[in-house]
Order: sequence, then C-alpha cells, then structure tokens
Amino acid sequence: MIVCSCNVLSDHDVRNAVSAAGDLARHPKQIYGCLGCSAECGRCARTIKTIIDEALGACAKACCSGCPHSHAAANDEPAQEVTQAFALAAS
Repeated sequence: MIVCSCNVLSDHDVRNAVSAAGDLARHPKQIYGCLGCSAECGRCARTIKTIIDEALGACAKACCSGCPHSHAAANDEPAQEVTQAFALAAS
C-alpha cells in the first residue's frame, strides 16, 4: 500500500528501511533520509510512525537506556550511516 503519495513510498519501503537501519530509524524523518527523500506535505508522517512502531514491536514502547533502540542511541549516530545501511540492505 502507498503510504506517501508525494514520494511514492509503500509500507514495504518503510518496513525495509526500518529493518535495514536497525537501531536508528525511530522517526519518520529518519525513514525519509534512508529512502533518499524528504517530507513534502507531511500527511504520511503519522502512518510512517505507526509502521515504525509496529516494525520495532514491543521494544518501541518499552526501550530502556541500555537498549540499542533507545532514543539516545538513535541520536548519537549520524544519519549518513543509516543511509549506508539501507543501501547495503537494498543491494
């Protein structure tokens, strides 16, 4: 299903970006970066956030500071590494 009409992103694209990015992709902005685009109208951001939460599972709701999915870990790494991880996974 297409979740972003502006960038023609499907729910599969978003799930693949979350998987490829590992512990870094927790916000729609990070997913756009992984997929080489940016938010246009922003209507899809809530849906993308829901897909991210579903893809990360229970960890998305209950991360502790030691968890690699924690907000602190997501903010420590540069976005370029996320893009590189997705590029490798897409190959």
